[in-house]
Amino acid sequence: MTNPQILSCQAAIEQRRAARAFRPDSIPEDILREILRLGLRSPSGYNLQPWRFIILRQADSKAKLRACAFDQHQVTEAPVVLICCGDRRVNNGDYIESVIALGEQVGAMTDAFANYMRSAIPQLFEQHPCFESIEAWTNRHTLLAVAHLMIAAQSLGVDSCPMEGFVSAQVKAEFAIPDAVDVCCLLPLGYAAEPIKAYGGRFAIEQVCYGEQFGETF
Repeated sequence: MTNPQILSCQAAIEQRRAARAFRPDSIPEDILREILRLGLRSPSGYNLQPWRFIILRQADSKAKLRACAFDQHQVTEAPVVLICCGDRRVNNGDYIESVIALGEQVGAMTDAFANYMRSAIPQLFEQHPCFESIEAWTNRHTLLAVAHLMIAAQSLGVDSCPMEGFVSAQVKAEFAIPDAVDVCCLLPLGYAAEPIKAYGGRFAIEQVCYGEQFGETF
């Protein structure tokens, strides 16, 4: 792999900013693949991994996306843009079996747990006790992966900019995204151009963290 200056996890989290402009420098292929590899190590309920990423590197593809994203310049400036999606079809029986087979391949699946998954996953999506819709669940997991991607990218010297500003129906139509797959966010990746966005500060732990129940002092 190309040898960038690798930051610690702590440094990557502290230095990450949403890049508002990008230099035209390309991301080396091996670094991009390592960002993706690390990002896909994100946690996932039942290991269903509902995230899907469309990787745009061609200028015409990014121009199409920019037209769906309120003409935001980061989309065409960044050398790579990910369309980050959540696939609601992961509760399909065949897909569940593919996850079980994956677990068997790496020695992490027992017959008992496989049978548990076959019964528990359909019940989760039918009763959905912890989410209002399947899209809420898939978006939840996709955003976990997006956070991992951003930290992995920063650790390898690559900046990012998570974006919500787009028309979902237009993005789906332009990039042949199936009805059962939802666009969660966009993620330009590249090397930030000056000026770098200033750190906006974060509320104190005591303001947003509670002890034992909501509103109680931590």
